[in-house]
Amino acid sequence: MAKTITMRMDENIYDLFKKAAAGQKRTISNFIEYAAMNYVLNDSFVDDGEMKEILEFENELKKGLSDVENGRYHIIGWL
Repeated sequence: MAKTITMRMDENIYDLFKKAAAGQKRTISNFIEYAAMNYVLNDSFVDDGEMKEILEFENELKKGLSDVENGRYHIIGWL
């Protein structure tokens, strides 16, 4: 069942949403729903390929820290 919410936004942001919605031939509420779902699905989750890269990077960082702790490398300065 659909729910109704009330939002408050600056007039400039409203105008931006209104133009974006018109450009996609959507109502403002439909565009906001679409944009919010698009954001949540694309920025809150990672696909399997991205997760593999993250885990590989994590393993490389852990190995680097282990090398420093075991005296194989020395950190000589910070930026």
